[in-house]
Amino acid sequence: MRAARLIRMVLLLQSRPAMTAAELARELEVSERTVTRDAQALSAAGVPVYADRGRAGGYRLVGGYRTGLTGLARDEAEALFLSGLPSALREMGLADAASAARLKVSAALMPSLRDAPDRAVRRFHLDAPGWYQEPATPEQLPALAGAVWGDRTVRARYLRNGADTPVERELDPYGLVLKAGVWYVCARVAEDFRVYRVDRFSDVVVAEERFERDERFDLAGFWAERAAQFARSLLRAEVTVRLSPAGVGRLPYVLDRSAVRAALEAAGPPDAEGWLTVTVPVESEEIAYGQLLGLGPESEVLEPTALRERFAAAAAALHGLYAPGPTDDHGADTP
Repeated sequence: MRAARLIRMVLLLQSRPAMTAAELARELEVSERTVTRDAQALSAAGVPVYADRGRAGGYRLVGGYRTGLTGLARDEAEALFLSGLPSALREMGLADAASAARLKVSAALMPSLRDAPDRAVRRFHLDAPGWYQEPATPEQLPALAGAVWGDRTVRARYLRNGADTPVERELDPYGLVLKAGVWYVCARVAEDFRVYRVDRFSDVVVAEERFERDERFDLAGFWAERAAQFARSLLRAEVTVRLSPAGVGRLPYVLDRSAVRAALEAAGPPDAEGWLTVTVPVESEEIAYGQLLGLGPESEVLEPTALRERFAAAAAALHGLYAPGPTDDHGADTP
């Protein structure tokens, strides 16, 4: 651990003109006293670390010293390409490797370019989880991530959706996908590729043997195809809706966009009032009720009849709430 910390300290000083003891302590996650001892150890080993005394003092390398320790290890190089995903790196256990990789790249840059990593971090950030949910790291994610990087077979127990007891699975994990804060693993099982939610795995055991990866497998293409299939599989019902021009514009924001696009392409011309009638696939009448309520008076449900009746009842209830009465808008008696 100390050797790795000393290397990081040299790379930090190589990438910047000077750093205070407090800055080094914060970066290395140690005390300032430990920074002082480490600087003395580096100096004794022949690394020209110079300490400037005083309030504005700090540590720097003398005479443009350059270390040859900037070569990237494999895990660091791989993690570097994920460096825009800090939360994902943390959850997969790759944060330290990514940090070391960034330091080595910064140390290897020309002095005029050393502010580039900091400029990028200050200007761009990816927040993968969706709104209104607490992101949670699946317990088995680091083990599965290690298996993915190492092309190692995994034996685990998996709880299928709606099942009460888990099933045994032996799979070859090809890749991980983070979608709206949820982790998935794309894996080969007996020559068939499938998708599993990582948070439903338990008792994951990573085997010593490696599997032979099919180099034709395209993770991004496979995920896009399966995601589209999954989205289509959810749309098991249909609703027919009459929409105002404003309702047409807002419909893609309340229902599945690809389904809306297809429905609009198949629709006939608007009626005399400029309203358009479309039939759109939805997950269920219950879900469609909540979604279409968001369109308010810009839509009229025509079919199915039960859903239309439900909207009529909702409209009557709203009218009862908002219809003019014996009081004004603030509830006071009208003079």
